Amino acid sequence: MFTLNCKGRLLVIDKPIVMGIINATPDSFYGDSRQQNTDAVLKKAEQMLKEGATILDIGGQSTRPGSEKLTAEDELKRVIASIKAIQTNFPEAFISIDTYYSLVAKEAVAVGASIVNDVSAGSMDAEMISTVASLNVPYVLMHMQGTPQTMQQEPVYENVNREILDLFIQKTNELKKLGIKDIIIDPGFGFGKTIQQNFELLRNLSVFKMLNSPILLGISRKSFIYKTLNISVEDSLNGTTALHSTGLLNGASILRVHDVKEAVETINLISAYQHH
Repeated sequence: MFTLNCKGRLLVIDKPIVMGIINATPDSFYGDSRQQNTDAVLKKAEQMLKEGATILDIGGQSTRPGSEKLTAEDELKRVIASIKAIQTNFPEAFISIDTYYSLVAKEAVAVGASIVNDVSAGSMDAEMISTVASLNVPYVLMHMQGTPQTMQQEPVYENVNREILDLFIQKTNELKKLGIKDIIIDPGFGFGKTIQQNFELLRNLSVFKMLNSPILLGISRKSFIYKTLNISVEDSLNGTTALHSTGLLNGASILRVHDVKEAVETINLISAYQHH
């Protein structure tokens, strides 16, 4: 069981939970996750919460391979109104801000976000780690080789799980020393990994349990699924569900997904399978 302090509200993870993806972007890789105005965001948030999402992850820029990099100011314009609206209409939701900018993290937390989800592990903004420590919110520490612009060019590892685990051990110690108390671990599926490396990571996901932090699994509709099956991103829900089952059996605590209902059903079935 994990307990995360989200600005004074406790998020208790005694069974796996779902984080729903809401992209306030015009260019995320999966069309159905893009919401470009506040009404659309609210509608999506309401649907996801009804279907059983615990956390809503709001992002203002795409980090898909080769994506264009936005400024913090542009990102703020996209996310702040949405976060305010969700906070006002659904105060029970835990909101995470998906950003690598400290300014965006700070402003988002000021208007209602209570988790910072940073794909760069603090490497893209020198102020990020100290900002998160001062905000006193949980931090999603994700592994990425390179940047979203370069990460898929030719990722190389000798042993993908060991290298990521070593980095996480070093980083979590660093973050704790700097005052970040609650850390969520995200191995970063698809962020500087080949198809084979993604499967290897998933197969050995349970090694990350030794970090005593919730493990976030972000594989929803990713290319290693639809390329393996030779299908489109639109058709990859079934493949996502199959691999969510594997991830849950290997210790995932949070599923970050586009499709909440199916993820919640998967959690309930795996939970029944494990406890009967």
